[in-house]
Amino acid sequence: MLSRKNRLWILKLFSLFSVVRGYNIVVIILAQYLSSIFILAPDRTLREVVFDLNLLVLVLASAGVIAAGYIINSFYDGEKDLINRPQKTLLDRLVSQRTKLTSYFLLNFLSAVLASYVSFITVIFFSSYIFGIWFYSHKLKKMPIIGNVIASLLAITPFFAVFVYYKNFDSVIFVHATFLFLMIAMRELVKDLENLKGDLAQGYRTIPIVYGTLMSKRLLTIFAVVSMIPAYLLLVQFSIGYMCFFFYGVTALLLLFVFLLWRSTKRSHYLILHNILKFIIVSGVFGILLIDVQVVLSRLL
Repeated sequence: MLSRKNRLWILKLFSLFSVVRGYNIVVIILAQYLSSIFILAPDRTLREVVFDLNLLVLVLASAGVIAAGYIINSFYDGEKDLINRPQKTLLDRLVSQRTKLTSYFLLNFLSAVLASYVSFITVIFFSSYIFGIWFYSHKLKKMPIIGNVIASLLAITPFFAVFVYYKNFDSVIFVHATFLFLMIAMRELVKDLENLKGDLAQGYRTIPIVYGTLMSKRLLTIFAVVSMIPAYLLLVQFSIGYMCFFFYGVTALLLLFVFLLWRSTKRSHYLILHNILKFIIVSGVFGILLIDVQVVLSRLL
């Protein structure tokens, strides 16, 4: 049997993992490596990419900054989250605010130190990323439209770091990035609908609050339709192998998304829509493996 003290430490570890959204960070790390192996650096062997120390440093620095970003976001959104997600917030509060802030500064410092291994420009990049996340959490998050756009851009910034490192400017990468950006932008807007009650209570000026739920649904419908453009281009203009089945599935899911969207009135309804978009984003990460199964097998073997 674990002692009470040990149980408390385990609960605090779970709390810290919840605060930094550890599961999201794991997905981002996988996405960075898979995109590096199969899209950004197709001319390099699997061993060259996996054992590239500079890439490892970039991935770890990204993970540190993202984890710190979740911490500062939790710090500013504590009261709002208590309304929107009471159970999760109670778990998160097992870790003191002092510990959270200490972890925030420590993670950012370690990320900057790691970035210095690659180059001084990389340090500037991650320092700007750290400032951007803080400024978004402190000021921009409460602004309609601007907050959503910045949140979406910050979400894809870790991939931009790897993209610049490999200097691969193939058009297919920009099409993939556009599709990902649209999915993340849709998710941010659905989160605003999902968190409407807490945002309103805390004085946030999100799109649903300023422009109304109806306008938000119209925007989401437009985004869903526009996202079909990069999906179509990837299907007909580029060789994506078996990943075509992913985009066929995405088309069906987005049609279902729009159908459910216009029938959604409760927070639980928007939570379902949020999970649909999250599933698309996460499955898209593993869908990279389907671009060329033979190449995947040959590179693994």
